[in-house]
Amino acid sequence: MKFRKLCSVFLSTIMLASSVSMAAAATPATVQDKLAAIEKDTYGTEQTGALTDRINKLEKDYTGTHRTGSMMTRVDAIYDELYTNNGRTSVMADLNAIEWNVDHKVSMNSVEKRIADMEMAISGKTSEGTYQKRISNLSKVSFGTETLPIAQVEVPANTLIKVALVDPVNSKELKKGDTVRFQVASDVIVNNRLVFAKGEPGEGVVTKVKQAKNFGRNAEVQIDFKKTKAIDGTYVETLIGEESKKEMKNMAMAAGASLAGIAVLGPIGIIGGAFINGKNIELPEGTEFYVQTKSDTVLYGVATTVQ
Repeated sequence: MKFRKLCSVFLSTIMLASSVSMAAAATPATVQDKLAAIEKDTYGTEQTGALTDRINKLEKDYTGTHRTGSMMTRVDAIYDELYTNNGRTSVMADLNAIEWNVDHKVSMNSVEKRIADMEMAISGKTSEGTYQKRISNLSKVSFGTETLPIAQVEVPANTLIKVALVDPVNSKELKKGDTVRFQVASDVIVNNRLVFAKGEPGEGVVTKVKQAKNFGRNAEVQIDFKKTKAIDGTYVETLIGEESKKEMKNMAMAAGASLAGIAVLGPIGIIGGAFINGKNIELPEGTEFYVQTKSDTVLYGVATTVQ
């Protein structure tokens, strides 16, 4: 939903959600958990069967060769290749960069589907071979080189990110602990490098729900919009802080909306009723708002001339 439409929502509800703290996204601890995470990103769902067979399939699909060593060692190696940016960019970072260059957005689909969709868009057919080979070919077609124009860039604290709800927010249906998904709505570029791409996912958690009651007692929902994924695959700590609130106010005024009913409730952000007594909170999928980075962060960004 465009911001002009959101202004009408602001007159009946206020979305000023914030994060006071967040631990970095934890790396799964066990072979089973890491394998499940890899499979969900690769195929869309966790696979079944013996662990060794599942590991063999991932190794065959990504590189075409099988590693030696324990199951943990082999799974760790796949996990690092997919997600870790350490002197080289990860598979996910490379795939994100290529997909953005092809479609100017990043999807939330599986690796398998994303590669196939890009191949279809470029050549009208899918190709054979390992994911590694197919990603390399896509890089050569989209960027003209296998070496992607990705380098580190420092992203300052309070960098604004425009995002949109993937999951609707309804106080009648939410409960404490529920996950609320959102995604980046507009590219974020720092020093001519794309660091947050349109379509990248984010995740919040409901910390409090209070239902609407009689005598003008409005519904209230507290959500910690705690992390947003950068184009290099890193989850970055985010919150709705003063810069985000200011940007939402400025845009509301630019769209001609009255701010008389908007209240800033902190330090923990609150979605609460304004003007309408005893009403439920309903914010649809696509509702746009702003989050901001919590602290200075070094990310890998894609060189771009897009402003």
